[in-house]
Amino acid sequence: MLLLLPPSETKRDGGLDSTALDLGALSFAALTSQRVPVVAGLRRLSRSVGGSMTALSLGPTQRFEIDRNRAVATSPVMPAVERYTGVLYDALDVASLSEPARAFAGEHLVIHSALLGLVRGSDPIPAYRLSHDSRLPGLSLRRHWREAVTAVLAAEDGLVLDLRSDSYIALGPTPSSAVPIRVVSEDARGRRVALSHFNKAGKGRFARAVVEAGVVHPDLDSLLEWAATRQIRLDPTETGLDLVV
Repeated sequence: MLLLLPPSETKRDGGLDSTALDLGALSFAALTSQRVPVVAGLRRLSRSVGGSMTALSLGPTQRFEIDRNRAVATSPVMPAVERYTGVLYDALDVASLSEPARAFAGEHLVIHSALLGLVRGSDPIPAYRLSHDSRLPGLSLRRHWREAVTAVLAAEDGLVLDLRSDSYIALGPTPSSAVPIRVVSEDARGRRVALSHFNKAGKGRFARAVVEAGVVHPDLDSLLEWAATRQIRLDPTETGLDLVV
């Protein structure tokens, strides 16, 4: 079972001493050949401050992001689920998880990175700045990633739950075998509205509930039965599931 999450533009600094990015140590080895040119392209871009500011849509206070990218191949790494910060990852709050839940998150949470493609929560990654809409010289992230990422997801045997944002789904469309989950609210008349800011918090809380339970659901029926016991409202739709918050 995989639970797909979007990344965050904000990252935590630091990592384990005497470590660095090792593409061969990452999960989903089928993506290694796709990762190489993206990492190389980001390093080349980082040689130009002006080019980086434009390509990465950085503001005057974000100059440090270019330094991060210059050191992307040599800076210390930490597990991906600890690297990302922001609303979703604050709600997930991996630091407060029990050891069994952290291990479950490391194996079953998968984050879609614009730099590295799909990475498991336990995969060691550096701090970097590259978003779904960033522009690398001579390389379209959307064209580069979409077929490779979709193929990896389609090859998964177990249940795949997709909580990615639309912008990252564009970098690897959800295969028919996966289940998209949309976070919505419901008004007094039963009308549903997709959320923006609270969408991320809802995803983080749902991911936390899944990893704390530690259940590898073999199918959708198992997930729905579990959700009902936790007062988590998951409603089947024509396209997937609505997580009603």
